[in-house]
Amino acid sequence: MRNACRLLAAMGLVVVSSLAGAETTWPFWDHYAAHFLDSQGRIVDPDRDGRTTSEAQSYALFFSLVANDPNSFARVLRWTTENLGAGDLAKNLPAWSWGHKQDGSWGVIDGNSAADADLWTAYSLIEAGELWNRPDYGKTGRALLSLIASEEVSVVPHAGRVLMPGRAGFHPAEDTWFLNPSYLPLPLLLAADHFGGGDPWRQMAANLPVWLMQTSPAGFASDWVMCDRNGCAPSAPPNGGVAEGSYDAIRVYLWSGMTDPRTPGVDKIVEALEGAFQYVRLHGEPPEVVRPDGEIVRTQAPVSFSAVFLPYFQTAGDHKTVLRLQRNVLAEFAPETGLLGTPPQYYDQNLALFALGWQQQRFRFASDGTLRVSWKR
Repeated sequence: MRNACRLLAAMGLVVVSSLAGAETTWPFWDHYAAHFLDSQGRIVDPDRDGRTTSEAQSYALFFSLVANDPNSFARVLRWTTENLGAGDLAKNLPAWSWGHKQDGSWGVIDGNSAADADLWTAYSLIEAGELWNRPDYGKTGRALLSLIASEEVSVVPHAGRVLMPGRAGFHPAEDTWFLNPSYLPLPLLLAADHFGGGDPWRQMAANLPVWLMQTSPAGFASDWVMCDRNGCAPSAPPNGGVAEGSYDAIRVYLWSGMTDPRTPGVDKIVEALEGAFQYVRLHGEPPEVVRPDGEIVRTQAPVSFSAVFLPYFQTAGDHKTVLRLQRNVLAEFAPETGLLGTPPQYYDQNLALFALGWQQQRFRFASDGTLRVSWKR
């Protein structure tokens, strides 16, 4: 036990007792940045041919803000602006995919946007503007938020105003809309309203619990949802496949678990996801793939999926389940890298950074969605 505690302390995985008392450094972020963040400010995914996504960049902005690491934040923002945002994020939604092109050069592979990354980027910029007294960050973030509202928001039957997964490709027919539930973290929708965005963000926050309940019939979130004139239901992805909940849907549980319990609507979201929470409570870990009707397709999920459920069960006061999940997660940390798994996978680290950073009280979302960090009293 003593050796385990030393290992946890070295990795920065010790849970602190209060937000104000959290340590100022974040070793997990430092290890992640050392492994995945290059000198230019690009998050490199070695398992996907060195590709970079706007998702990766947006998460890195958030984590570097939580870590009070303005230098990394500035590098990530500069690279994102120059390479994904055509030089100006106040005027251009960032391209979602950058990497090795067919002609042998490096650059934008797909210029379409990814709305969740755009929202996390705008949120992190606005909060960085407040926390670091950088009005320029806040100005860019608010301009990007307006751009998202004008280019990535639609009115969808039975869902109301909703954030589409991207600027193009998700409304393929007059009466067909594809949605991704993991793209709409409730705290960020409420924060966008708080930041002065007003509608459509307030409407999206109010509508989210309703259509999430409708599209989670067995209490498990789906990766994709399709809406038409008759309603919304779990769906195969827009590019084909089967309806299931897995690597996208796992973030729905993460966002709900990190949401302040006093937040309007979160109780309904938790109720909609009760099937997943009951499964984890019973089995001690989540499945990798589940059908909308609750049929478990694959049980052996990455250990980062276990990390995802820590915030929910900690808030619920279920210490037995928290300890089981923690044992699963901590057993997979490699002392030589300070990262999860061998070799460390990009997506696993991001899920765990959110979950463990929250559990260690390095950050919190207030009931209006705004950010609280341990280094700012």
